Amino acid sequence: MKQAAATYWEKKVVTPKKVFEKIEPGMSIFLGTGVGEPRTLVKHLMTSDASNLKDLELIQLVSLGDAISLKALDTNTYRLKTFFSGWVASEAITAGRVDLIPSNFSKIPQLIKTGRISIDVAFIQITPPNQAGYCSLGVAVDVIREVMEAASMVVGEINPDIPVTFGDTFIPLSDFHFLVRSSEKPIYFNRWPVDDVFDRVAANVASVIEDGSCIGFSLGPLFEALAKHLVYKRNLGVHTPFITDALMDLIKSGAVTNRNKAIFRGKTLACYAFGTPELLAWLDRNPLVEFQGIDKVFHPAQIGLNPRFVAVLPARKVDISGRVALHFGKGNVTAGPGDAMDLFHGAGLSPGGITVFALPSRNRHQEPNIRLSVEDFPNQFSIRESVDMVISEYGIATLSGRTVRERAQALIEIAHPDDRKHLVDRAKAEKILYPDQIFLEKSAHLYPAEISSQQTFKGNVKIRFRVIKPSDEEEMRRLFYRFSDESVYYRYFSPIKTMPHAKMQEYVNVDFSQVISIVGLVGEPGKGHIIAEARFVREKNRPWAEVAFIVDEAYQGIGVASYLYKMLIRLAKDRGLQGFTADVLTSNKAMMKVFEKGGEIIKAQMEYGVYHLTIPFDAEAAFAKKSS
Repeated sequence: MKQAAATYWEKKVVTPKKVFEKIEPGMSIFLGTGVGEPRTLVKHLMTSDASNLKDLELIQLVSLGDAISLKALDTNTYRLKTFFSGWVASEAITAGRVDLIPSNFSKIPQLIKTGRISIDVAFIQITPPNQAGYCSLGVAVDVIREVMEAASMVVGEINPDIPVTFGDTFIPLSDFHFLVRSSEKPIYFNRWPVDDVFDRVAANVASVIEDGSCIGFSLGPLFEALAKHLVYKRNLGVHTPFITDALMDLIKSGAVTNRNKAIFRGKTLACYAFGTPELLAWLDRNPLVEFQGIDKVFHPAQIGLNPRFVAVLPARKVDISGRVALHFGKGNVTAGPGDAMDLFHGAGLSPGGITVFALPSRNRHQEPNIRLSVEDFPNQFSIRESVDMVISEYGIATLSGRTVRERAQALIEIAHPDDRKHLVDRAKAEKILYPDQIFLEKSAHLYPAEISSQQTFKGNVKIRFRVIKPSDEEEMRRLFYRFSDESVYYRYFSPIKTMPHAKMQEYVNVDFSQVISIVGLVGEPGKGHIIAEARFVREKNRPWAEVAFIVDEAYQGIGVASYLYKMLIRLAKDRGLQGFTADVLTSNKAMMKVFEKGGEIIKAQMEYGVYHLTIPFDAEAAFAKKSS
């Protein structure tokens, strides 16, 4: 049996020159993608001077290799068609030497099946055959099945450096008309270097990915950094176009179990692998990874079967209305509109799914990436109505369900601090923001993003805490209108009935050199509702601060106010303050209990039905010293 398979294989092995003799002018030749590119066949094709190799159409889903040179395309002997505008192809597309086929990736198989994309010859990279006479497609499955059915001649380039992978990857030798031995190593991709900015962007992205989520992964520095921040998650699933070294590390960490997926449960699903020799060695006969075609990996209905699917998409530019310009240009291997749209719609169909666009606030030339408009940028993803979140190193802008004005506020907050005043001024001029919109330029640089925590309270109520932002205006207004008249009176010492924009925006625009305001949120990260707020305000002439709290009545009695009070004490001491003052109505017994349980000595003076509290932080130490 083994001898018969080997003999059968040897009979089909020919030279590239022999293959090219069968090609006629005007034919369409499909080439494998990425690490799956048959480099020996392609390089011989590019350098051949055979008279029959004229007016050939090369079709490649994504052109990533170096074998198809721009110089060769200049000869007009070959013309490349691709579905992806990144990497080498983008320059040639702009120059008119490569044809871009705009399409959702999920629709490409049908375009080939119906003959809309005509294919005469297929060059496919494969592993050496096993004893049963089957080869593996290795690290690029995409549309190989459809291509092989459509092509009149199928050529397999046997490369022993390609891993045997599991899934829809095995092809019998009988399906190939010719075999060619590879003389080239696969295309390897080095790991992307990660700077501090991308690391902070990735940390913010990781904060909205919950345990049990299913993620779509891609390539580049964002994902290199993201994997490191996800290793502390539990029971993640992966349904992704690309598997990389970073994703390999994440899987090996134990954070990925795929147990919550609805399809291919227990398996990491991918179309392609891009990475180092280490990655390819790890993938060899690895039962944890399943390679399937585009019809499974990119189809929105398939993606949407997985609960809590998170589509993370790198963006090039974002405007303050939520429109996104994707990456474009040489070196780009991240999402284009075709594959981004499939992941986007898949997340929309997934129960609890979200779409996240992530980018640094500035590019390498220190030009702003968050702008008033992206109309002049190519590769636009313009369905702004359905974008859930935009994330930069400065935070998370939640856009879902927000007005244009609220979106603008949220996006300006995650722009580079030096770019925010210009954006506010332009947005006011364009009547996107209120004409009287407050902007405290100094506070843009002082926002204490490091103040962030999560706590579980009685009844398993999970609340996240962070510092207040200007874009919290509407949420704070809603919190105010949920309060009873009594609660309003306890907080503001007057029967306030309304909280208009002018008054509330003064409250949420905080000078962080003088004020610290903490809000508590419930709900999913990035989609939470404010249910509590606590703040201290420095006094003018001494290192003391006045403190005040308010908690949604539905969340009172579970310890939220006590947690916030202790949090404010710690933050005040860190900032060199020596004590708090507070005014509490004598009838507000619940608030007095909060202060009494805070662990600090309280001096109370009652006047006209109000306790005037003085809370020195060093009182206990001073008392102990005096007693000794």
